[in-house]
Amino acid sequence: MTSSSEAVKCPFDFSEGLEFDPSLAALMARDSPTRIRLPYGDADAWLVTGFDEVRQVTTDQRFSRAAIIGSDYPRLTPEPIVSPESINVLDPPHSSRLRHLASQAFTKRHVERMRRTIIRLADTLLDGMAAQGPPADLVHHLSDPLPQHTVFDLLGIEQDDWPRMQRYMHQLLSTGPDSRAAAANAKAELRAYFGELVEQRRRSPGTDLISALAAAREGEDVLDDQELAVMALTLTLSGQDTATCQISDICYLLLTRPGLMEHLRNRPETLTDVLNELLRYIPFRKGVGIPRIALEDVELGGARIRAGDFVHVSYLTANRDPGRYPDPDVIDPDRPPVPHMTFGWGGHRCIAVPLAMAELEVAVGRLLERFPGLRLAVAPDEVRWDTETIRRFPLELPVTW
Repeated sequence: MTSSSEAVKCPFDFSEGLEFDPSLAALMARDSPTRIRLPYGDADAWLVTGFDEVRQVTTDQRFSRAAIIGSDYPRLTPEPIVSPESINVLDPPHSSRLRHLASQAFTKRHVERMRRTIIRLADTLLDGMAAQGPPADLVHHLSDPLPQHTVFDLLGIEQDDWPRMQRYMHQLLSTGPDSRAAAANAKAELRAYFGELVEQRRRSPGTDLISALAAAREGEDVLDDQELAVMALTLTLSGQDTATCQISDICYLLLTRPGLMEHLRNRPETLTDVLNELLRYIPFRKGVGIPRIALEDVELGGARIRAGDFVHVSYLTANRDPGRYPDPDVIDPDRPPVPHMTFGWGGHRCIAVPLAMAELEVAVGRLLERFPGLRLAVAPDEVRWDTETIRRFPLELPVTW
C-alpha cells in the first residue's frame, strides 16, 4: 500500500501549445495514486490518473464534492471558482434532483432550437470574417465570440451587458496571485446579476434558457430562485470556458494536420466522431479541477486513502489511458467511438453536453464548408498561447484562404 509520503509539488503551469504536460505524464506513469501539492490550498491531495480509478472516484459516494465546502481545498486558482450552491459541488441525491430538472432544458427539441440559433450566430460571425478578407484571426472572429454570444443569447442576457460579463469571466478564471480580490468581486457581481435576471424571468417568462429552467418541474418540485441563479452562472462559465478553448484547439489541430482537415472535407459525415476523438486528445486545461474528500478509508489502485483526504482526478490522463485507448497519444480519426472524460463523468458530467456538441459541430462544420482553402497564415510555432488562466488555448489563430 502507498502511504501519505512526501507530496510532489505540482504547479501544473505547462502551456506549450497542445503538448501534453510532462509532469502529468510522469505522474501517470506511476503505478498508483500520488500525493501532490498544488499552488493554493492548505493541504496535499491524492491525484488519481487511470481511467478505471477516475471512473470509480467520480461514481463512488464515499468520495464527496460537497464535503469540500468551507475548506481551503487544494487548487490552481487563488480564489475558488465554484460557488458553494453550485451543482458542481453537490452530491447525490441533491445533485441528481438538480440535474434531472436542469436536463429538461436540454431535450432534443430544445437543443435543435438552440442549434438554429447557433447556426445564425456562426454565419453572422463568418460573414464578418469573409467581408474583412484574409488574413483574419479565427479566435477573434469565431471561437471567442461564438460560445459567448450563444450562451448570452440563450440565457436572454441584454447585449449591452455582454462586455461586463466577459470581463467578470476572465477575472474568475485567472491564476495570478494578485487576482484573488478581483475574482471574488467578479463572482459576487455575477451572482447578483443572475439573481435579478431570475426574478425578471419569474415575472415575465420568455423563450430563453432561464425561462425553460424555471418551467422545469418534477411533480411539485421546481428549481428555487437561488438554484436557478447559480445554475445560470455555472452554465455561463462552463458554456464559454470549454467551448471557446475547444473550438480554438480543434481548429489549431486541423490547421496543423492537413490529413485531418482532408479527412473531414472528404467525409463530412464523420464530423461528430472526429470531434470526439479530438476532444479526447486535447489537454483542454491545466492539471485538475474541483477535488473530492474521502468520507471513509478507501483502498484505490494500490493506495490507502484515509477519511478526510482530498482526492483530485485528472480527466486529461484518463483520456490518455493506454488500457482504454490503443495508441492514446495518436489522433486517429477512424478510432471506434469510446466515451471520453472531457465533459466529466458520473454525477458531475456536464449537463449541457448536447449544447456544447452542437456548438462544436456548427462552428467547425460551417467553417470548413465556407472556407475551403483555409490555412494558417503564420508558422505553427508563431501561434501565441494563453498562460494566465487554467485553460489551454491559442490567443490568436491567424488564417488565410
